[in-house]
Amino acid sequence: MNRIHTCNSLDEVRANIDRIDIQLVDLMAERGAYVAQAAQFKKNPDDVKASARVNAVIAKVRKLAEVSHADPDLIEAVWRTMIEHFTKAEMKDFIHR
Repeated sequence: MNRIHTCNSLDEVRANIDRIDIQLVDLMAERGAYVAQAAQFKKNPDDVKASARVNAVIAKVRKLAEVSHADPDLIEAVWRTMIEHFTKAEMKDFIHR
């Protein structure tokens, strides 16, 4: 985890939040691009849903959250939402290939 420095103003806090938001969006876009590639390797809709993989990813990010002193429930909720969205997009790609 990056070291958090103490801000001296609300503007500084907001600037750091904005900086992090940019990084998060870029990382989600990168993750989405890899998910889009995944459909080409899947053989059926169950492969796209990949329930075992989803469970493994959720368990992994919950542990990462604990190590980073983040709220595991928040992290799980964000990841489940992200995975649900990406799975829907991947299913569309799978069906149209």
